[in-house]
Amino acid sequence: MTKADIVEQIYEKVGFSKKESAELVERVFGLIKETLEKGEKIKIAGFGNFVVKEKADRRGRNPQTGDEIIISARKILTFKPSQVLKTSINS
Repeated sequence: MTKADIVEQIYEKVGFSKKESAELVERVFGLIKETLEKGEKIKIAGFGNFVVKEKADRRGRNPQTGDEIIISARKILTFKPSQVLKTSINS
């Protein structure tokens, strides 16, 4: 499902115009993005949690040369589905 598909579903099911639907989707995703950029957790009841985690520096290996390298610290985004979502997917 793409952003355009979500806009289409809102247009059909809620009755907003396509422009209003697109604006709503953009605002929601914008708010989610801003919240995650601040490093804050997002909890959506019945869906799951989005969490930004810190990964420390670590040693790795260049697969072409075999040389050992340091992989720099970074942030990663993780998603953990709620039990409700897991149950609905597996039923």
